[in-house]
Amino acid sequence: MSKLRLDDVEWKEFFIGGKEGVFNISSTKSGIDKNKLNLEEGSTPYITRSEINNGINLFISDNQDDKYKKDAGNVITIGLDTQTVFYQNKSFFTGQNIQVLSNCNLNKEISMFIIPLIKIQMEKFNWGGNGATLSRLNRTKIMLPIDSKGNPNWQFMEDYVKQEMKEQSQKIVSYYENKLLKLAFELLDLEVEWREFFFTDIFKEIKRGKRLTKGNQIDGDTPYVSSTGFNNGIDNFIGNEKGVRRYNNNLSLANSGTVGSCFYHNYEYVASDHITALTSENADEYVYKFMAAIIKRLEEKYSFNREINDKRISREKIFLPIDKNGNPHWEYMSNFMKKLEKESIEKVLEYIYIYIY
Repeated sequence: MSKLRLDDVEWKEFFIGGKEGVFNISSTKSGIDKNKLNLEEGSTPYITRSEINNGINLFISDNQDDKYKKDAGNVITIGLDTQTVFYQNKSFFTGQNIQVLSNCNLNKEISMFIIPLIKIQMEKFNWGGNGATLSRLNRTKIMLPIDSKGNPNWQFMEDYVKQEMKEQSQKIVSYYENKLLKLAFELLDLEVEWREFFFTDIFKEIKRGKRLTKGNQIDGDTPYVSSTGFNNGIDNFIGNEKGVRRYNNNLSLANSGTVGSCFYHNYEYVASDHITALTSENADEYVYKFMAAIIKRLEEKYSFNREINDKRISREKIFLPIDKNGNPHWEYMSNFMKKLEKESIEKVLEYIYIYIY
């Protein structure tokens, strides 16, 4: 079968909603404020206008007030004001101002094809008076591939996404198979003792980032790491060159906000003043990841009201494995993480093999 290409089919403009639209657009059946939720843990997603985690804020039980009804899955949700667009495969509750797009032809692959096209149109809306209201969504148009009758070519959209997913999966398999082979030869099975070290003994540089307000951030490609506990600490991508502090190949430790969050960065980034960068001359990627998991335990010690200031971090200690001379056992830490990665890769490959073969 020849490879499907986007320019091999004709395209046509369609309204997103309304009488002639591709989707039936309706407001959510629930729209529950978070303070009115029964927060009993469950498996039903609670969807908000958040831009992360597919819009899922948390998982709750179905034991909610009877006046709130769940929306059925296999739909696309749009968060008003934030213009966030996600596919929801299972039934869900939502917060306020969520629009639900449904179509009997929809599935996961077709949604993956259409969502980027909808997002392009969402760029013309913004927070406040020009948000993505129901009437504005109904009047908004998107370009879609069409079949011989001029209708949306659902089969092409599904097949195209499956083709691209399989191609990407094969690239991932190739990458991880090579990585797995390399790791298999490097692993050692060592038993070690542990002892405490001051941060100042482990990290040659412990330096706080520099304050940069949202209003002074310039759009760009450099990750801006702040105190968020999500997305490896990345809060934005900026282009600021002056008045910032850049780091690479080290750990970022949140000293306020999500205090104790610790991430490894193998790329250049800009650190906010809510971040302390930790740099060791002895650590490789795997040692950093090993130490990050241990340092993250500081979350239990500190809080938003008790930050990790410079004085406290100078007295802070980290518990590490040691070699026969009582020094940090860098080789053990590196190989320990490689072993974990090897086991994780094996699980990932098993899953991908099922998908592509």
